[in-house]
Amino acid sequence: MDARFLGIAELSAAPSVAVVVDVMRACTVAAWAFARGTEKIVLAGSLDEAPALKSRHPDWVALKDGAPAPGVDAVNSPGQLRSRDPSGRTVVQKTTAGTVGALAVKDAPLVLCAGFVVAEATARLLRQRTGGDVTFVVTGEDGRAEEDLACAQYIARRAAGEAVDAEPFLRRAGDSRAAAELARGCARGPTPRTWRYCLELDRFSFAIVATQEDSLVMLRPHTFT
Repeated sequence: MDARFLGIAELSAAPSVAVVVDVMRACTVAAWAFARGTEKIVLAGSLDEAPALKSRHPDWVALKDGAPAPGVDAVNSPGQLRSRDPSGRTVVQKTTAGTVGALAVKDAPLVLCAGFVVAEATARLLRQRTGGDVTFVVTGEDGRAEEDLACAQYIARRAAGEAVDAEPFLRRAGDSRAAAELARGCARGPTPRTWRYCLELDRFSFAIVATQEDSLVMLRPHTFT
């Protein structure tokens, strides 16, 4: 497998396979939403689109980065998802990095969204679906976010069939600027323990696949039989 690691701004043509990585926090939140029973996640392209979709579908749950806002039910935090019950509901998600990265590669034939919580499942699906080029979209800090790069590199090596010690990769993520900001509670909205939830390796056994449906980009969990 030939892996490339690019920031969102470095993307040009749609890759054949894209893995969008946002450890802190969009992809981790998406995984928790599915674990709590969410049916699908709709990715909003703008801050206005999330509440607009919510207004048209009052039973949907809208999430965004930052502080709570009118028309938005919760902030983008795995800590909040742990205590909510979105069973059978659709979630609308808008973030500053993860959702932007997924929408940037929406035309790729295969788009996966990943964090450490679904790392092995993502690598397994890559092993099953492709042996060629894979583009890992490192969404944070213009492609330089250490937590996203560490996770992407770990998944790439597991997808290639390597036996890898995850600890150095988790340590890099735990020492990242994003983790420090979350630990200090500097990011508005999420609980201070959010960064720990983002480093729970292989917490879930499903991968997350993005597809285009009815002009919207949607995430759904992919389970293995």
